[in-house]
Amino acid sequence: MDRRLCDAALEGDVTALDQLVQEDPLVLDKAGLKCEDKNPLHLAAILGHVDFVKAIFQVESAHFMCWARDRDGRNPLHLAAMYGRVAVLQVLIHAGFRAALEKTDGGGTILHLCIKYNQLEALKILVDKLKDPEFVNAKNEDGMTILHLAVYYEQYETIKYLLVNAGVEVNIKNANGKTALDLLFGQGVTKSSEISSCLQEAGAMKAKEIRSPIDDRKLKQLEWFEKSREAIMVVAILIATMAFQAGISPPGGVWQDDLLEGPNPHTIGEAVMAQKHPKYYWLLIRANTIAFVSSLSTIILLIRGSSIPSKCLMPLLAFVMWLAIATIAMTYAIALVTVAPKGARGRQLGNTSEILVIVLMVWSGWMVTTLYEINALFKKCLKIHRMDSRGYLFSHFVRQVFSRVSLRAPRSSGGVTPRTPSGESRV
Repeated sequence: MDRRLCDAALEGDVTALDQLVQEDPLVLDKAGLKCEDKNPLHLAAILGHVDFVKAIFQVESAHFMCWARDRDGRNPLHLAAMYGRVAVLQVLIHAGFRAALEKTDGGGTILHLCIKYNQLEALKILVDKLKDPEFVNAKNEDGMTILHLAVYYEQYETIKYLLVNAGVEVNIKNANGKTALDLLFGQGVTKSSEISSCLQEAGAMKAKEIRSPIDDRKLKQLEWFEKSREAIMVVAILIATMAFQAGISPPGGVWQDDLLEGPNPHTIGEAVMAQKHPKYYWLLIRANTIAFVSSLSTIILLIRGSSIPSKCLMPLLAFVMWLAIATIAMTYAIALVTVAPKGARGRQLGNTSEILVIVLMVWSGWMVTTLYEINALFKKCLKIHRMDSRGYLFSHFVRQVFSRVSLRAPRSSGGVTPRTPSGESRV
């Protein structure tokens, strides 16, 4: 970098900068490309030369300097935040907003630098300008958020600001699985009573007190399952009642007398339909019997369902209920055909029955395509259930077999910010 440009940056001499740019319009470009450490914008940011920073951005091609990193992996916005140069930081954010989102080589964000160097005003400006909850709750390479660091460094005012205005997640865990409250009580913080009150008022808890989202999801699934069981039980009882009634009193009724001789011999109590429409009668009996048995099976499954894993029970119930509903609908269609009078009205009822049968066939085809999946799921559930009967925890196997989301295990790095030989923590 040109020595004259370096001196101008150190002194904040805008006149000297303008003269150098007039002599060589590419002087800033050359300084940014050839510089191996800090460019003029880095120096001006450290020293707080606001007018000099503004003068640099008068050169349109100089905006790339916002992204340039020094030997420590920090761009000018990082340095302005570290040194508390609030006015410079505002100018830099306006000129290179996205450069503020860049992480340092140590894995921390610009917000981590504000906490490390106790620059609350710079932190406020950044949080207000960025307005990004995900960025505010970002972690460094040690799994520490800015709230963890603020507690670690005992920055009471910063903690209050973060909890009230920054939208931090108060119970987020670091790489060691510890919350901010765990860090507070685990490291002998001298201001623990004030900070503890502040955290607990915001709803902070220790890690062991936090219920896992997986547990919440299981509780919701259990509540949904119990409500579904009640509804299915009601439907199954209704279908069983209809099937029973259709079985003992088929369409057309039963003979009320005995006639042993003649063209239509019969006995009292026999179904009229069995003689008048024998083909339809046996179809109706078969469909009605399947509906009756399926509904009774559903009731039995629901009564004794506590011994069967819910994720196996629900697909099984769905299939049995589908069978019961389909066959009771078929029974209804057959009954319509047999009781329909001859003539135009009868043809209309017959057409309705045919449409109903076609719908049932299409529905059946759709359900058959799911049988393979239900069968495979049921086999897995039975295998798990057998394992559970031998003394294993069933919940473990449910997670292994049915979980669609793999949970990433936390890293084993330490829960506190490591310190360098100079005594500073790495961010």
